[in-house]
Amino acid sequence: MHKPFHTLLFVALTFLLLGVISLIVPENGIYITDNFKIQYPTFASLFFEKKVEKTDISSIIALSDAQDDALEASTDTTTAVEKDSLSPAVAKLVKVDTNLKLITSIQYKNESKTAMTNFFNSLANISNEDKSIRILHYGDSQIEGDRISDYLRLKLQGEFGGEGPGLISFMPVAPSVVNKLSWSSTWDRYPVFAGRDKRVKHNNFGALAHITRFSPYGTISDTAQAKSAWVKIVTSKNGGPKAAAYKKVKLFYGGAQSKTQVEFYENGTLNTTDSLAAGGNFNIKEFNLNQGALLQEFKFKGKDSPDFYGVSLEGGRGVMVDNFGLRGSSGTFFNQINFGQLKSFYDYLNTKLIILQFGGNSLPYIKTKEQADAFGTYLRAQINIIKKIAPQASILVIGPADMSVKVGTEYETHPQLEDLRDAIKKAAFDTDCAFFDMYSCMGGRNSMLTWVEQGIGAKDYIHFSSGGARKIAVLLYSSLMSDYNGFVRSK
Repeated sequence: MHKPFHTLLFVALTFLLLGVISLIVPENGIYITDNFKIQYPTFASLFFEKKVEKTDISSIIALSDAQDDALEASTDTTTAVEKDSLSPAVAKLVKVDTNLKLITSIQYKNESKTAMTNFFNSLANISNEDKSIRILHYGDSQIEGDRISDYLRLKLQGEFGGEGPGLISFMPVAPSVVNKLSWSSTWDRYPVFAGRDKRVKHNNFGALAHITRFSPYGTISDTAQAKSAWVKIVTSKNGGPKAAAYKKVKLFYGGAQSKTQVEFYENGTLNTTDSLAAGGNFNIKEFNLNQGALLQEFKFKGKDSPDFYGVSLEGGRGVMVDNFGLRGSSGTFFNQINFGQLKSFYDYLNTKLIILQFGGNSLPYIKTKEQADAFGTYLRAQINIIKKIAPQASILVIGPADMSVKVGTEYETHPQLEDLRDAIKKAAFDTDCAFFDMYSCMGGRNSMLTWVEQGIGAKDYIHFSSGGARKIAVLLYSSLMSDYNGFVRSK
């Protein structure tokens, strides 16, 4: 006969067993595979409330806001020195708030700060450049949609001249603040940035690390029917008047088995009818805008699609900032792109600064300091490739932002984040690159909790909100210009 005492005893033994398990299972869980683990509440988490100490970021936000206000008031969109001016070219200084040093600054291998010399020298002598100089901002989803890059572009074009958002994909992963693209149904993307697309039998992926096509790969016959496709580009002034004031549209393409007919429209009016050449891996077709239109459309017709590497929306001289937000990428793909083709891009674009902002997508797979160091080794190899291909360009490596993971019932900074940050910094210094510590800039350990709480971090505890990205961009830009001013004063 079942008695209440038996039930009480069973419950007590069950709780006792669970308590014993909570004492035995490690706090970080038991890993079954590298990507799967069994997590169990610890004894302390069951009976003692764990308080995660949040980081006070009030001084950082106050300085970012003050700097943003100062820059907004000081930027003169007409101050860029024109080459045709009769006055001698003088390297200009950019107003920044010296309080920035209370937050963080760009770091260098040595006090000479030679890592940024090529870029700073080009910026100081920009009136002598025959074409615009380019800043290529590579990164993962933290910068997609033109985040961070858009602010750098806005301020640099305001200070040094330049128009347009630069090189963009026909099929961007996310819309930017400047451009919204739409396309016909047959288009597809062929990436290498987050794993090589096995449908592609060559390595001509271009500077954006992916290709777009309006028809799949395959052999065409003489009797094959021509295929038609279109792409529309709508530009807004949300990224600033200069980003929307581009005067040229340059199409980068190659690899088609036959010629492709192209029609280019401005606001629905035909601008140009032309053809795209077959073959090659670095062809350029340039279209000049007649109306200053904010709506462009390409219409293509051909038996085989070219590989489209991107389309550049640009003006004349000044600064261009290209945003290459590559969702899911670890930044370890440059070795998989044709070096000769990549060099053609970097040389033609007059690339003077390459920003590398990766690491966030690798962090979930890093369990030990040794694995973090291994990622640093992989990244160093990629940087060495870039330096050989583009020796004229400076390289700025940006470390990962704070990223939180759930430990029990609370969010905390990922346990290997600081090891990864240090490994990335070492890779930068080993290759004589500059380094910007975004983790420390935003407040360090557990700072993302406060950013999310204040609405400037996303609810995934990984990404910034648009407002948060702006604050980080202000601090990055100010640090960059502070060092640029130091370079100018030293001359």
